[in-house]
Amino acid sequence: MSNKPPHILIVDSPYYTAINDELVKGCIHALKHAGATFEQVSVPGALEMPLAILLGIETGKFDGAVALGCVIRGETSHYDIVVGESARGIADLALAEAFPIGNAILTVETKQQAQARADSQGMDKGGFAANACLQMVKLKKYFDAPKAK
Repeated sequence: MSNKPPHILIVDSPYYTAINDELVKGCIHALKHAGATFEQVSVPGALEMPLAILLGIETGKFDGAVALGCVIRGETSHYDIVVGESARGIADLALAEAFPIGNAILTVETKQQAQARADSQGMDKGGFAANACLQMVKLKKYFDAPKAK
């Protein structure tokens, strides 16, 4: 097993800028605290995250990824589609590629709920997702698991 620090891809969606900024802040703090390196890219929304992560996987540069974003329920069923399909896409990708992904796409009813969950000094879901990703990177190294195909 390599002693090289994990290199993590952060994919964020700054649709709700203040919420995204807190998620990113918590994520980066956790990654730096763990000694990991990272690169960050932004996408328009939650539905674009699985493809961005897949493109990162295909480079071979990353040991894991963290998805950061927020979907707040609106007046239409669009919320259900975005929430379900983004979560499914990320889970399918993690399983198909044997690739660790921490998911902090907040799915909430109100902006206040999102702010509480994103707060890097509070619930810190960005930091939580980064730590989840890092734990799965360690587990993958423990099992010496190759890429699934």
